[in-house]
Amino acid sequence: MFIIVSVILTICNLGKTQLTDSECALKLTGPGRTSFFDFNTNTLRGGPLGMGQSGQCITYEAINQAYIDARKRISVAQTNKNNWNAQELASVGELLLDISTQLTKNYGLSYEEVEKGLPTIDTSKTLIREVCPAYLSNVECRVGKYRRYDGLCNNVKYPTWGATNTPFSRLVGPLFSDGMSAPKISGINNEKLPMARVVSRIMHPDEGFHEHAATLMLVAFGQFLDHDFTLMGTPADPKTKNEPEECCNRSSNLKHPYCNEIPIPDDDYFYSKFNIKCIDFVRSFPAVRPGCRLGSRIGFNTLTSVLDANTVYSVTEEYNRHLRTGFGGLLRMNPAFKNLGLKDLLPLKIQDPDEGCTRLNPSQYCFDAGEVRVNEQLVLTTMHTIWAREHNRIARELSKMNPHWNDEIIFQEARRIVIAEIQHITYNEFLPTLLGKGVMEKFGLLLQKEGYWDGYDINVSPNVLAEFSAAALRIGHTFLPNSVERWSKAHKFIASKKLSDLIRRPYDLYRAGVLDEYIMGLTNQVAQAMDDSVTQEVTNTLFKKPGQRFGVDLVAFNIQRGREFGLPGFMEYR
Repeated sequence: MFIIVSVILTICNLGKTQLTDSECALKLTGPGRTSFFDFNTNTLRGGPLGMGQSGQCITYEAINQAYIDARKRISVAQTNKNNWNAQELASVGELLLDISTQLTKNYGLSYEEVEKGLPTIDTSKTLIREVCPAYLSNVECRVGKYRRYDGLCNNVKYPTWGATNTPFSRLVGPLFSDGMSAPKISGINNEKLPMARVVSRIMHPDEGFHEHAATLMLVAFGQFLDHDFTLMGTPADPKTKNEPEECCNRSSNLKHPYCNEIPIPDDDYFYSKFNIKCIDFVRSFPAVRPGCRLGSRIGFNTLTSVLDANTVYSVTEEYNRHLRTGFGGLLRMNPAFKNLGLKDLLPLKIQDPDEGCTRLNPSQYCFDAGEVRVNEQLVLTTMHTIWAREHNRIARELSKMNPHWNDEIIFQEARRIVIAEIQHITYNEFLPTLLGKGVMEKFGLLLQKEGYWDGYDINVSPNVLAEFSAAALRIGHTFLPNSVERWSKAHKFIASKKLSDLIRRPYDLYRAGVLDEYIMGLTNQVAQAMDDSVTQEVTNTLFKKPGQRFGVDLVAFNIQRGREFGLPGFMEYR
């Protein structure tokens, strides 16, 4: 049995014949380090190996050499702009992960040294600075009244905290099959993990129990809230901007490099009817840590981690301008039923029309909003519509009260109010319904009855946890119904439609008055129970294509995502 010895991480201060302070990036101290890299099994194992010894240093020269070697294998995006897209950022993430893996192999680093040591190295003293995005290495914050769309400088002491395209945080260290990046494939005693689809089928059957204490409004607002602060960076098809379909039906040399497809057992009760053996699935992009620090793989969040209504306003100034009219502080809308005295719909999604949208013909369009998943399911689209309308209502009122204000001031003041409204509803109504008043009181989450809250702590990071994004937050999937109902203003049931027929197909809303009927349905239709059950509408037919009777399995996706994120088992969190 190996005794875990604490790893002391310092800058070297060795003698004349040894390394100087300027040469040593990380000192490895403690004989009997807990693990080494096994080249045969490609995993971290017990005991020291390789270059690493007690008092050994990882030098800046060694890091530079690893950088040079990695650049030969990886093409890194070259850009001087501040707004890096996910694909460009991922190329730097891949490079840093390659460098980290090289150092881990060469020095036989322990788990503790990988997770707690490598991230402490100052990479600005290495060649890595050549490719490090400026917004992650040197951010100047100017105090302003209105928050930035990208979340930078929300915290002036730690400018990147909560910003877009920054890494998820972790509650506990990751478990990768190779110690660095490869998805988890085994559990206790190195037993192979069961197929994600098998776990989904056995552990999450469709039992159809209802939650009579909550309506579908809980589901709609919850998903709207989820899309406000978490969307992991993943590869996208260059044409449709949707998930790549380059895994199951391609030979290994033609597959997308991020493929991590989900196998389907031959005896599957549903997919065997259609001879489906595999579901396409791609891994998330590796993140670039602030300062381009080294370490094991972690995904990144393409949204801001705070509640700031980017579902309404977007996370880039460029797209925000696209959403606005340019006068009166208003958002663009579609007055499709103005002649009938009905309120506006969201504008048509003309740019990248197939992104997140299943179109039956080229003349059919989904809706446009601040967050790309606006059309993911129809009830979510109704929430986007309500909040865009609310912004414009407030903007018009502010304009009347302050005729001297220009478009920008009106827009930003309306935005501040909408953000505050969403935050208030979240803590005053949504969370108490989901968690219960006892939990809210225990953790100090209840709103004050009067006055202002002054408990902001500049030293607390708002970054979304990997465990929250890839696991805990997905509790909402158990609330999803088999069908979505429409109700009248008199609270009478009108009709219903299968959930799978409304996913990425919000076209019912182009019928006059139907949006109001769906909103009434949200307040009258009870949600599914908070249990292990998940509707077959998302475990068998999610994202089904026109003319097909099958889709993908959302629960299997969740399980596969947790494994590729390196999330440990439940007992690690107890």
